[in-house]
Amino acid sequence: MTPDNRADLSPSSAPLTERQEARRRRILEASAQLAARGGFDAVQMREVAEAAGVALGTLYRYFPSKVHLLVATMQDQLQHMHTTLRKRPPSGADPAERVAETLMRAFRALQREPQLADAMVRALTFADRGVSAEVDTVSRLTTAIILDAMGAEHPTPRQLSAVRVIEHTWHSALITWLSGRASIAQVKIDIETVCRLIDLTSPDAPASTPVPASKPAAAPKPPTTTAG
Repeated sequence: MTPDNRADLSPSSAPLTERQEARRRRILEASAQLAARGGFDAVQMREVAEAAGVALGTLYRYFPSKVHLLVATMQDQLQHMHTTLRKRPPSGADPAERVAETLMRAFRALQREPQLADAMVRALTFADRGVSAEVDTVSRLTTAIILDAMGAEHPTPRQLSAVRVIEHTWHSALITWLSGRASIAQVKIDIETVCRLIDLTSPDAPASTPVPASKPAAAPKPPTTTAG
Protein backbone atom coordinates (compact mmCIF):
# COMPACT_ATOMS: atom_id res chain seq x y z
CA MET A 1 0.00 0.00 0.00
CA THR A 2 1.35 3.42 -0.90
CA PRO A 3 1.84 6.23 1.65
CA ASP A 4 -1.11 8.05 0.06
CA ASN A 5 -3.37 5.09 0.76
CA ARG A 6 -2.21 4.86 4.37
CA ALA A 7 -2.99 8.52 5.00
CA ASP A 8 -5.87 9.40 7.29
CA LEU A 9 -8.39 10.91 4.93
CA SER A 10 -11.08 11.79 7.47
CA PRO A 11 -12.48 15.35 7.54
CA SER A 12 -10.22 16.20 10.50
CA SER A 13 -7.02 15.03 8.78
CA ALA A 14 -4.26 17.16 7.33
CA PRO A 15 -4.89 18.82 3.95
CA LEU A 16 -4.75 16.46 0.99
CA THR A 17 -1.83 16.43 -1.39
CA GLU A 18 -2.43 17.43 -5.00
CA ARG A 19 -2.51 13.77 -6.00
CA GLN A 20 -4.95 12.87 -3.24
CA GLU A 21 -7.20 15.79 -4.09
CA ALA A 22 -7.29 14.76 -7.77
CA ARG A 23 -8.20 11.22 -6.73
CA ARG A 24 -10.92 12.48 -4.41
CA ARG A 25 -12.29 14.68 -7.18
CA ARG A 26 -12.56 11.68 -9.53
CA ILE A 27 -14.40 9.72 -6.86
CA LEU A 28 -16.92 12.50 -6.23
CA GLU A 29 -17.52 12.98 -9.96
CA ALA A 30 -18.10 9.24 -10.40
CA SER A 31 -20.50 9.22 -7.46
CA ALA A 32 -22.48 12.15 -8.86
CA GLN A 33 -22.67 10.61 -12.35
CA LEU A 34 -23.90 7.24 -11.08
CA ALA A 35 -26.45 8.89 -8.77
CA ALA A 36 -27.70 11.15 -11.56
CA ARG A 37 -28.36 8.10 -13.73
CA GLY A 38 -29.92 5.77 -11.18
CA GLY A 39 -30.36 7.42 -7.80
CA PHE A 40 -29.26 6.10 -4.43
CA ASP A 41 -29.30 2.41 -5.33
CA ALA A 42 -27.11 2.99 -8.40
CA VAL A 43 -24.20 4.21 -6.27
CA GLN A 44 -22.35 0.97 -5.54
CA MET A 45 -18.88 1.34 -4.06
CA ARG A 46 -17.26 -1.13 -6.48
CA GLU A 47 -18.75 0.67 -9.49
CA VAL A 48 -17.66 4.04 -8.11
CA ALA A 49 -14.11 2.74 -7.68
CA GLU A 50 -14.05 1.41 -11.24
CA ALA A 51 -15.44 4.63 -12.71
CA ALA A 52 -12.95 6.73 -10.73
CA GLY A 53 -10.01 4.50 -11.61
CA VAL A 54 -9.07 3.68 -7.99
CA ALA A 55 -8.82 0.47 -6.03
CA LEU A 56 -11.84 -0.44 -3.91
CA GLY A 57 -9.69 -0.36 -0.77
CA THR A 58 -8.53 3.14 -1.66
CA LEU A 59 -12.13 4.30 -2.07
CA TYR A 60 -12.96 3.03 1.42
CA ARG A 61 -9.98 4.94 2.81
CA TYR A 62 -11.51 8.14 1.50
CA PHE A 63 -15.15 7.29 2.22
CA PRO A 64 -15.94 4.48 4.69
CA SER A 65 -19.47 3.95 3.34
CA LYS A 66 -21.87 4.93 0.58
CA VAL A 67 -23.59 7.35 2.97
CA HIS A 68 -20.25 9.08 3.68
CA LEU A 69 -19.66 9.30 -0.06
CA LEU A 70 -23.06 10.74 -0.96
CA VAL A 71 -23.02 13.27 1.88
CA ALA A 72 -19.59 14.37 0.63
CA THR A 73 -21.09 14.57 -2.86
CA MET A 74 -23.75 16.94 -1.54
CA GLN A 75 -21.04 18.99 0.14
CA ASP A 76 -19.26 19.21 -3.20
CA GLN A 77 -22.46 20.25 -5.00
CA LEU A 78 -23.13 22.96 -2.41
CA GLN A 79 -19.59 24.29 -2.73
CA HIS A 80 -20.10 24.57 -6.48
CA MET A 81 -23.43 26.38 -5.92
CA HIS A 82 -21.79 28.73 -3.43
CA THR A 83 -19.09 29.65 -5.94
CA THR A 84 -21.71 30.27 -8.64
CA LEU A 85 -23.85 32.38 -6.31
CA ARG A 86 -20.89 34.53 -5.36
CA LYS A 87 -20.19 35.19 -9.03
CA ARG A 88 -23.86 35.99 -9.70
CA PRO A 89 -25.31 37.16 -6.36
CA PRO A 90 -29.08 37.51 -5.89
CA SER A 91 -30.64 40.84 -6.83
CA GLY A 92 -33.49 41.08 -4.31
CA ALA A 93 -34.18 44.44 -2.69
CA ASP A 94 -33.92 43.17 0.90
CA PRO A 95 -32.28 40.24 2.73
CA ALA A 96 -35.44 38.11 2.84
CA GLU A 97 -35.93 38.42 -0.93
CA ARG A 98 -32.28 37.65 -1.62
CA VAL A 99 -32.29 34.53 0.54
CA ALA A 100 -35.52 33.27 -1.04
CA GLU A 101 -34.06 33.88 -4.50
CA THR A 102 -30.82 32.10 -3.54
CA LEU A 103 -32.57 29.03 -2.14
CA MET A 104 -34.86 28.76 -5.16
CA ARG A 105 -31.85 28.94 -7.47
CA ALA A 106 -30.21 26.15 -5.47
CA PHE A 107 -33.47 24.21 -5.55
CA ARG A 108 -33.75 24.52 -9.33
CA ALA A 109 -30.16 23.36 -9.72
CA LEU A 110 -31.09 20.20 -7.80
CA GLN A 111 -34.33 19.94 -9.76
CA ARG A 112 -32.32 19.50 -12.97
CA GLU A 113 -30.83 16.28 -11.52
CA PRO A 114 -33.68 14.78 -9.46
CA GLN A 115 -32.09 11.34 -9.11
CA LEU A 116 -28.88 12.88 -7.79
CA ALA A 117 -30.83 15.14 -5.44
CA ASP A 118 -32.82 12.18 -4.13
CA ALA A 119 -29.65 10.14 -3.54
CA MET A 120 -27.96 12.94 -1.60
CA VAL A 121 -31.04 13.71 0.51
CA ARG A 122 -31.52 10.02 1.32
CA ALA A 123 -27.91 9.82 2.43
CA LEU A 124 -28.42 12.80 4.75
CA THR A 125 -31.52 11.12 6.15
CA PHE A 126 -29.71 7.81 6.73
CA ALA A 127 -26.59 9.44 8.23
CA ASP A 128 -25.82 8.40 11.80
CA ARG A 129 -23.30 9.79 14.27
CA GLY A 130 -20.45 8.26 12.30
CA VAL A 131 -21.18 10.74 9.51
CA SER A 132 -21.73 13.74 11.79
CA ALA A 133 -18.61 15.59 10.64
CA GLU A 134 -19.69 15.43 6.99
CA VAL A 135 -23.28 16.38 7.84
CA ASP A 136 -22.03 19.34 9.90
CA THR A 137 -20.00 20.50 6.90
CA VAL A 138 -23.12 20.40 4.71
CA SER A 139 -24.99 22.43 7.34
CA ARG A 140 -22.20 25.00 7.61
CA LEU A 141 -22.12 25.42 3.84
CA THR A 142 -25.87 25.94 3.71
CA THR A 143 -25.61 28.49 6.51
CA ALA A 144 -22.80 30.31 4.69
CA ILE A 145 -24.88 30.47 1.49
CA ILE A 146 -27.83 31.99 3.38
CA LEU A 147 -25.69 34.46 5.34
CA ASP A 148 -23.97 35.60 2.14
CA ALA A 149 -27.37 36.30 0.59
CA MET A 150 -28.43 38.18 3.72
CA GLY A 151 -25.24 40.23 3.73
CA ALA A 152 -24.83 39.39 7.42
CA GLU A 153 -21.13 39.33 8.29
CA HIS A 154 -21.74 39.26 12.05
CA PRO A 155 -25.12 37.58 12.57
CA THR A 156 -26.83 37.81 15.94
CA PRO A 157 -27.99 34.71 17.82
CA ARG A 158 -31.58 35.50 16.76
CA GLN A 159 -30.53 35.70 13.12
CA LEU A 160 -28.68 32.39 13.35
CA SER A 161 -31.78 30.84 14.87
CA ALA A 162 -33.82 32.12 11.92
CA VAL A 163 -31.23 30.69 9.51
CA ARG A 164 -31.54 27.26 11.14
CA VAL A 165 -35.33 27.33 10.73
CA ILE A 166 -34.91 28.38 7.08
CA GLU A 167 -32.45 25.51 6.52
CA HIS A 168 -34.88 23.00 8.04
CA THR A 169 -37.72 24.31 5.87
CA TRP A 170 -35.62 24.19 2.70
CA HIS A 171 -34.55 20.62 3.45
CA SER A 172 -38.13 19.58 4.24
CA ALA A 173 -39.40 21.25 1.07
CA LEU A 174 -36.82 19.34 -0.95
CA ILE A 175 -37.95 16.05 0.57
CA THR A 176 -41.66 16.72 -0.03
CA TRP A 177 -40.96 17.74 -3.64
CA LEU A 178 -38.82 14.66 -4.29
CA SER A 179 -41.59 12.44 -2.90
CA GLY A 180 -44.17 14.10 -5.16
CA ARG A 181 -46.09 15.64 -2.27
CA ALA A 182 -45.38 19.29 -3.17
CA SER A 183 -45.19 21.28 -6.38
CA ILE A 184 -42.47 23.76 -7.25
CA ALA A 185 -45.03 26.53 -6.74
CA GLN A 186 -45.75 25.31 -3.22
CA VAL A 187 -42.05 25.03 -2.45
CA LYS A 188 -41.58 28.65 -3.57
CA ILE A 189 -44.40 29.84 -1.32
CA ASP A 190 -42.98 27.95 1.68
CA ILE A 191 -39.47 29.31 1.10
CA GLU A 192 -40.68 32.88 0.71
CA THR A 193 -42.83 32.56 3.82
CA VAL A 194 -40.09 31.23 6.08
CA CYS A 195 -37.63 33.84 4.81
CA ARG A 196 -39.80 36.50 6.43
CA LEU A 197 -38.17 35.43 9.68
CA ILE A 198 -35.14 37.37 8.50
CA ASP A 199 -37.08 40.64 8.78
CA LEU A 200 -38.38 39.70 12.22
CA THR A 201 -34.91 38.91 13.56
CA SER A 202 -33.09 41.87 12.01
CA PRO A 203 -31.18 44.00 14.55
CA ASP A 204 -33.32 46.94 13.33
CA ALA A 205 -36.58 45.12 13.96
CA PRO A 206 -38.55 46.27 17.03
CA ALA A 207 -38.34 43.99 20.01
CA SER A 208 -41.26 41.64 20.22
CA THR A 209 -43.93 42.59 22.71
CA PRO A 210 -44.06 40.12 25.57
CA VAL A 211 -47.31 38.28 25.97
CA PRO A 212 -48.97 39.51 29.18
CA ALA A 213 -49.51 36.89 31.82
CA SER A 214 -53.10 35.84 32.01
CA LYS A 215 -54.98 36.82 35.14
CA PRO A 216 -55.97 33.96 37.39
CA ALA A 217 -59.58 33.04 37.06
CA ALA A 218 -61.78 34.43 39.80
CA ALA A 219 -62.96 31.89 42.31
CA PRO A 220 -66.60 31.02 41.83
CA LYS A 221 -68.97 32.69 44.27
CA PRO A 222 -70.71 30.37 46.68
CA PRO A 223 -74.38 29.89 45.86
CA THR A 224 -76.71 32.18 47.76
CA THR A 225 -79.27 30.54 49.96
CA THR A 226 -82.73 31.82 50.50
CA ALA A 227 -84.14 31.77 54.00
CA GLY A 228 -87.06 29.44 54.25
